[in-house]
Amino acid sequence: MNKEKTSKYFTTPIYYVNDKPHIGHAYTTLAIDVLTRYGRLLGQEVFFLTGTDEHGAKIAQAAEKSGKNPQDFCDEISGLFKEAWKNLNIDYSYFIRTTDKQHEQKVKEFLTILKDKGYLYEGEYQGLYCVGCEKFITEKELVNGECPDHKCPPQKVAEKNWFFKLKEFLPQIEGLIVSGQLLVGPEQAKQEVLGLFRQGLDDISISRQNVAWGIKLPWDENQTCYVWVDALLNYWTALQQEGRQYLWPADLHLVGRDILKFHCIYWPALLLAAGFSLPKQVFAHGYFTINGQKMSKTIGNIIDPNDLVKKYGVDATRYLLLSQFPFSSDGDISLDRLGQKYNSDLAKGLGNLTARIVTLAGKISIKGSVEASENKKLAEVKNNYTQALGKLNFYEALSSVWDLISYCDKIIDTEKPWENRENSQQAIAALVVYLEEITKLITPFLPETSEKISQQIQGGKSVPLFPRLP
Repeated sequence: MNKEKTSKYFTTPIYYVNDKPHIGHAYTTLAIDVLTRYGRLLGQEVFFLTGTDEHGAKIAQAAEKSGKNPQDFCDEISGLFKEAWKNLNIDYSYFIRTTDKQHEQKVKEFLTILKDKGYLYEGEYQGLYCVGCEKFITEKELVNGECPDHKCPPQKVAEKNWFFKLKEFLPQIEGLIVSGQLLVGPEQAKQEVLGLFRQGLDDISISRQNVAWGIKLPWDENQTCYVWVDALLNYWTALQQEGRQYLWPADLHLVGRDILKFHCIYWPALLLAAGFSLPKQVFAHGYFTINGQKMSKTIGNIIDPNDLVKKYGVDATRYLLLSQFPFSSDGDISLDRLGQKYNSDLAKGLGNLTARIVTLAGKISIKGSVEASENKKLAEVKNNYTQALGKLNFYEALSSVWDLISYCDKIIDTEKPWENRENSQQAIAALVVYLEEITKLITPFLPETSEKISQQIQGGKSVPLFPRLP
């Protein structure tokens, strides 16, 4: 097998362990899981990386607040992420933690390369630092003197650090993004990143002084690697740890818009400086609100994905999260609408159609084939589905499948194949073919349901897939 042609490397961001996982984390991770399962169905070798980001001042503070030492705290929260992904049937290839000793060693090796190449220098930083964001922040980013995300004033910092010569690489990176050699999507995200170059960017600090919880610089024990550099390097160190270096560069980094600067500017610059190839694509999905409000612990509207699994089941939760609105757009999730969508799309839609077709097929001996006109419908749906997934349009891919489900319902209502008609066998044969195709198309999204439908088609016995909720 020619791995260069058939292998794919997909990544989620690694999630900060200052708190337990919520549906925002699940949304991103499910998307990569779907792409991974789809690629594997096509016969590709797909390496799916996810994990947790565990260093930095904010983690140390959260650990202290909980009465635990930082490592025990990280072990606990990282375990919650693994548990949530297991409950959502997320089939990752590797779960990296930045407290892994192998990761720490590879980070030191990467930083040493930068230093040996002359891209690091000592300097003094004076400015503002938001512990909540774990990043330096400018005066113009503040709102009423506060970080707009964390609603608190940043710390005034004056300390000696090691700096990275970011400015040397800015013209090259901007050119790569403009030309499309480094794909940044969707277009809104690309323009947002290009706007950052026009604002002007300075060299960045790659270390912090007086931050105990982190990776010490190999040549300066008084300095700790800046948590964002530590985190970004996970995409590279994971392959080193797993012996999968041949998979580099990453085919896709899937991120939220709030971390575009790090992934589209800082990360490419670090890679160019070290002499490594750049990722092929960085894609930023949209934000969502809950009942019209931003997720917030203060408001109390943060949703645990495990709670959704308990209420709706694994596959239903996977479907409900990815079918709310286009992946590249912002949107709102209403808890009431989740229940309505479960009943309309899954119980009444896919579940009811499966029961109707399996019941019809079990009553007769199916002979005949689907006519050419009906094959045209399948070709149209499969083309729309393939095109949508190729563009990371999960919402549109699912919409094409549900279009076929509605089409099948219309056939049943129009043809009434349960009546003793001349064309009943042919109509039922067509419906079975359609259901088999639906089963294949939903496999990356609803893997357990896909298997259940296949078993029902083979066994000729209908069992409810999605019991209707009151």
